[in-house]
Amino acid sequence: MCGIVGYVGSKQAAPWLLEGLQTLEYRGYDSAGVSVVSPSGNLHGVKCAGRVAHLVERAKVANLNGTCGIGHTRWATHGAPTDRNAHPHYDCSGRIAVVHNGIIENYQVLKRQLMLDGHAFASDTDSEVIAHLIEEAWNGPAKGDLASAVRNACDRLEGSWALAVVCADVPGELVVTRCGSPLVVASTDDGAYAASDVMPLASVTSHVLQLEDFDIATLGSDGSISIIDRDGRTVDHPTAIDIDWDASAAKLGGYSDFMAKEISEQPEAIERLLAGRLGEHGIEMDELTLTRAELAAVDRVFIIACGTSYHVGLIAKTVIEKWARIPVSCEYASEFNYSDVLVTNHTMCVIITQSGETADTLTAARRMRGMGCNVFAITNVLGSTAAREADGALYIQAGPEVAVASTKAYTAQMVAAFLLALRLALAHERMSIEEVQRHYEDLCQVPGLMRQVLKRRWQDKQAARLFNGKTSALFLGRNVNSTSAYEGALKLKEISYLHAEAYPAGEMKHGPIALLEPGFPVVAIVPADHVHDKTVSNIQECLARGAVVVGVATDGDERVAKMCQAVLWVPPCPDELIVPVVAALHLQLLARYVARDRGYDVDKPRNLAKSVTVE
Repeated sequence: MCGIVGYVGSKQAAPWLLEGLQTLEYRGYDSAGVSVVSPSGNLHGVKCAGRVAHLVERAKVANLNGTCGIGHTRWATHGAPTDRNAHPHYDCSGRIAVVHNGIIENYQVLKRQLMLDGHAFASDTDSEVIAHLIEEAWNGPAKGDLASAVRNACDRLEGSWALAVVCADVPGELVVTRCGSPLVVASTDDGAYAASDVMPLASVTSHVLQLEDFDIATLGSDGSISIIDRDGRTVDHPTAIDIDWDASAAKLGGYSDFMAKEISEQPEAIERLLAGRLGEHGIEMDELTLTRAELAAVDRVFIIACGTSYHVGLIAKTVIEKWARIPVSCEYASEFNYSDVLVTNHTMCVIITQSGETADTLTAARRMRGMGCNVFAITNVLGSTAAREADGALYIQAGPEVAVASTKAYTAQMVAAFLLALRLALAHERMSIEEVQRHYEDLCQVPGLMRQVLKRRWQDKQAARLFNGKTSALFLGRNVNSTSAYEGALKLKEISYLHAEAYPAGEMKHGPIALLEPGFPVVAIVPADHVHDKTVSNIQECLARGAVVVGVATDGDERVAKMCQAVLWVPPCPDELIVPVVAALHLQLLARYVARDRGYDVDKPRNLAKSVTVE
């Protein structure tokens, strides 16, 4: 979940390293640091707890002259987020520096062995053992070959890692490697670059190389990149990725924060995803390699995801079961990996992950593939591990999502799940081609409906005032919109730090109603659907106990308007299953306004990182 950058070439390294860390800060922002090899052949670095902005200020008075260096922005796992635990970490001589993303599971055993051998440690992290292991190999079997020293050290590691390593004795060389954590490299006219993902590289190139697990790449100051595998054999054809968006896509562009920008980008994201998806024979989905006959044979679907993507999975379960009439199990990846599971040759596994690098989800996918399942990925990141390891991948084309709390990826993933459901429904002959076309046309109305909601953001700003001084909230919804309640509560928790519960509205009387007291905020998703009257009854039960209710309701619903202290109006949708996609914007905006009223950074909520690449 940390962010890594590295550069070696003809220009000063520090400016791009700091810029790259600012771009990658959504991956972790507990501490940050850089280390540069100076022209005199020494390592000079600066690191500190806190945001990259603090590092930038310290770097102004630090000696960071040099054309080869590495940087890191941290999400803390082992060791508190302090100056001493910030990366880079150094060997005993101070001539080898390492940055690390991942977890070294056997670090305690390694640390004890290294300390017995006379190594002194300066941090509480698991990562520091790597620097000392490289030091031992550098002075021993590797005999001054940095790539060999890194390879030797990695042979002793258990866990996950992406590493960037520099050594003062080879000032024109940067070595990187990965196992289970993402890393990409690129060659340009002014040198060679490495980063945890493509976002910081978009400013210097449109073409990157994706390292596979255990690949070790040596980057040279002339822009050369040579790659060997764990056995020392040359990798001649690494996976190439073309970056398909401009670097400006990861800039604020006049918005006050990335969350506001990404909420506003949702209509365009959905339009890109839907464009060209309807063909003569139904939904065009070349990414799904299964034939129509193979799809028709699918007798069960497992949907596996985490966090917001798990909520997408719940929506997908509802839609697939309703449209395709196939039993669906939606599982948290973190729990699924330690449970018994029954599959057949006709079981399909769908993994949903925005980054394509979610550790638990990837582990589940590999498990299912090992059991003979076809694995299909819904993801946002081109060339991600999920996309490369799955039998097929549908890219949601949402563009870079910088804010930690997912918004546009959430709604785009839902629409992608609808497309998959339609494809399955046609293959199983549960729908005619005409019905599929009608549902597709309904989906094509979503961007316009979203734009109407965006024009109503003043409603969310007003409703946010009802949360002033509150410490908790309850979100309610029925049927498919119980999932809307889950996602709304998650967004509020993520960025405003208000405790929030979410329940199917009918379950309120089985416990959560005990929370209610005068002034307690309740958000009720109550569109004009087949369970509308039931949800209205639940609102009345909340009002009877003095709760303050914010309704998310369909335009013109005067009954709800008279009951609620605030209403977030949703335009009429052509199908009630589409309501969660459109209503999501109100729930996102509400959470953002509550968080801003409380004075919090909505893009970088505490303790969270965008991509969860460790278990």
